[in-house]
Amino acid sequence: MHEPMKMKKTAILLVLLCATLQVGSSLIDGLLPNGNFEQGPKPSQMKHTIVINPHAIPHWELSGYVEYIKSGQMQGDMLLPVPQGDFAVRLGEDASLKTKVVNVTKGTFYALSFVFARTCAQEERLNVSVTPSKEPKDWGMLPLQTMYSSDGWDTYSWGFLAEANVVEIVLHNPAREKDPACGPLIDFVALKALKTPHRPKGNMLKNGNFEEGPYIFPNTNWGILIPPNIEDDHCPLPGWIIESLKAVKYVDAEHFTVPEGKRAVELVAGRESALAQQVITKAGKIYDLIFTVGDANNSCEGSMLIEAFAGKVALQVRYMSKGKGGFKRAKLRFTAISRRTGVRFLSTNYHMKSDNSGSLCGPVIDDVRLVSVRNPRIP
Repeated sequence: MHEPMKMKKTAILLVLLCATLQVGSSLIDGLLPNGNFEQGPKPSQMKHTIVINPHAIPHWELSGYVEYIKSGQMQGDMLLPVPQGDFAVRLGEDASLKTKVVNVTKGTFYALSFVFARTCAQEERLNVSVTPSKEPKDWGMLPLQTMYSSDGWDTYSWGFLAEANVVEIVLHNPAREKDPACGPLIDFVALKALKTPHRPKGNMLKNGNFEEGPYIFPNTNWGILIPPNIEDDHCPLPGWIIESLKAVKYVDAEHFTVPEGKRAVELVAGRESALAQQVITKAGKIYDLIFTVGDANNSCEGSMLIEAFAGKVALQVRYMSKGKGGFKRAKLRFTAISRRTGVRFLSTNYHMKSDNSGSLCGPVIDDVRLVSVRNPRIP
């Protein structure tokens, strides 16, 4: 083969390869570049633990009082927790982390996930935002005061709609405290493109099995907190709304007992932790709301009471948990009174794990189905 022909074919192959890589890179599902902060500052860019150069941590831009924390580091008598790996970042007074993501797809919904730990006694919050945004509120103020896991850290997820193919994500600690170092410790930041939920055959609900949701970090056994809709206009659990004051927990089959499939939702904050969805119905028609109630095999024991609502009709389902995994099916039959019916689940009681950790827990909801009843039997 002539040399020019060889070079031409090689160039064509390279173009095709680059095109393939560009297409593949738009499907984000995992850790952001240096999202675990293992690539850190040089010694000359730090003063003790404080990062003094805003560009010292690769792929991130810093502002305010930011500390680079090594695993095993102490603060007085307290060990600062680093979830995995060797390093994490602490956001002190008015501090922020910003990163640019160049390969998102405009018009696609995304779920941002990050691991955090509280390091101070007072109330801590984290402002999460994305730019550019045409929406009046594409930010969320996530409360970090309540810890839901017994490991010392939790994972939060936050949803947003990409308004451009390049976005900037900011994690900001707005607090102004007496101790400027006081603030949340951040580790592991990931992004996942969410599929638009569709109603499958035989189910009028979207994402009733909860299989579509935020990215779950490998080797983490504490699940993901999904904040209430007052903190997040775009729920990272497609099809659903967290219609409550507290978060719900998204759990996976690798670390918890899940009644069906690979994902489920744990209602971890009693009546303050509710899961809801609006569905189109026909007034006067009869429907069955069918669902599974269980426990996550996480030492959450006791008498659990789930309240399920379909419009104004309610059903209480009692489940006696031994904390070792198990489930039961339940059904609520109702007659629709309008063209839209709200489906809602909450836990009547508050529960804590029996391992003396003081961690909140609760019943698991999974495999939720809404079907029309063509020939209802007369009791």
